[in-house]
Amino acid sequence: MDVTVGIGLGFFAWLLVRCVLSGFYTVDQNQRAVKTVFGRAQRLGELTTLDDPIAESLTGDQRERYVYPQVRVIPPGGPYFKWPWERIYKVSVATETVNMAYDPQAPEANREGTMLEAVTKDQLNTGLTGQIRYQVSERNLYAYLFGVTHPIAHVMGYFVSVLRERIATFEAPGVAGHEDALDATSVEGISINDLRKNLRDLNEHMDKECQSASARYGMLLEASLITGIDPPAEVESALAAINTAHNHVSSDISLATAAADQRIVESRRAVEIETLKAEAEVEPLRRLAVQLTALQATGRPAMLAYVRNAKLALFSNARRVITEVKS
Repeated sequence: MDVTVGIGLGFFAWLLVRCVLSGFYTVDQNQRAVKTVFGRAQRLGELTTLDDPIAESLTGDQRERYVYPQVRVIPPGGPYFKWPWERIYKVSVATETVNMAYDPQAPEANREGTMLEAVTKDQLNTGLTGQIRYQVSERNLYAYLFGVTHPIAHVMGYFVSVLRERIATFEAPGVAGHEDALDATSVEGISINDLRKNLRDLNEHMDKECQSASARYGMLLEASLITGIDPPAEVESALAAINTAHNHVSSDISLATAAADQRIVESRRAVEIETLKAEAEVEPLRRLAVQLTALQATGRPAMLAYVRNAKLALFSNARRVITEVKS
């Protein structure tokens, strides 16, 4: 009888600890939690990710493939209670930074996760360095916990594929479609120069292309920061020589342009000066014509008197005068 009572008390104590005391849990400030009941996550009715704004970046075929139910998210706080047939999945939603060359499934790849390699449009194998900031999407925890086996691996693979495709087809803004134009500010045909000069545009393109990651994998790529583009050493030395020669050519072009602009300005000033001189010479003749017209209107005697006075002025300035004598 004592043994039976002992077993009963022990079972009751175990049941108390297992079902009551161990059923309380808390969620930290940088965490979110999802509860499953008999293996099924608690959902928000029939809502899916297609009903959330995060699905706006998905294309038509992607909207058919990436449809996840919206689950009830347990916010930070507690203590909360769960039954033994319920299970709590906690995830950190803090922003994390990882090297863009990191491969979760093969840490030794990409030079042990330090440099990512990509081929440019002119067939140059270049190394890329930088970081990625990401965090778990609170609005699509189902995809992160249950929809994708290894979310970070999927996100990194997606990012690398988009980046390599962009590197292979990248052309500097304003150069595409104008291969025949001479641009004194860029070296045409060298994509590494274009990439280095347009790192900001490249980063913005990657951020835009990766907006769908939260709807696809439950992870939000906050920003990508590509900091270095390093070609092989032999290419780097040749590229430095090309850039040096290009800088000399650009300097000569700038000097020649400045000299030409200066000559154009001087020519315009000379034309303006000569025009003003001609107008100054013509203006007295115009005024004289007006005066003679008015004088002619007063009568012939006045005109004859004006002519006589004009001749006297000429005689005063002449050094020799030849007159005709009538016989």
